[in-house]
Amino acid sequence: MDRRSPVLPHTGGLLLAGGRSSRFSAEKAVAPFAGRLMMDAVLNRFALLGHCAVSARAGCAAEAHAHASGLPVLHDAPNTPAGPLAGVAAGLAWANTLRLTAIATAPCDTPLLPQNVFPTLLASLGDAPAVYAVTENAEHPLCAVWRVELGDRVAAALSGGQHPPVRRLLADLDARRVHFGDARAFANANTPDALAALEHAA
Repeated sequence: MDRRSPVLPHTGGLLLAGGRSSRFSAEKAVAPFAGRLMMDAVLNRFALLGHCAVSARAGCAAEAHAHASGLPVLHDAPNTPAGPLAGVAAGLAWANTLRLTAIATAPCDTPLLPQNVFPTLLASLGDAPAVYAVTENAEHPLCAVWRVELGDRVAAALSGGQHPPVRRLLADLDARRVHFGDARAFANANTPDALAALEHAA
């Protein structure tokens, strides 16, 4: 799938950078990685998509960097339980206002994602409500594509005040799994040591 595909311009990219980086002891989204910020390494994977936004906490460095880069910043809805699905819900609402078909999501701490991760996921979407990446021994539910019409269902999953496991919600939605061969490409930099290892592997 390339830039001429009708799917790509109607898909928004959403970088999930709203966590508190508790294991990183600093805001990992703006940690240096290979000469740039880690969040920029992930944002690069959204380059073919029609729109891009960042899910971030108000007042954080990721928000400031996104604004400086000309990107819209989405905040979780009030009283929503903390977790990545709150960001997904905000992203689906944003995409709906733009009349997009779907959003592609990725966490800010996955700087080695395959360059073709989202074209590959979109090529496999078909009539499924969502698709997400899996590797030989792991699932990567936040590396996903979600149809915009899932907005109400994601919001409903959060309405009870608890944040459900993302894997469980995707299973409930009958999301399609898409296999990728390189497990290392989906590794998370949850600690400074993990980030250093990923930078060495880049």
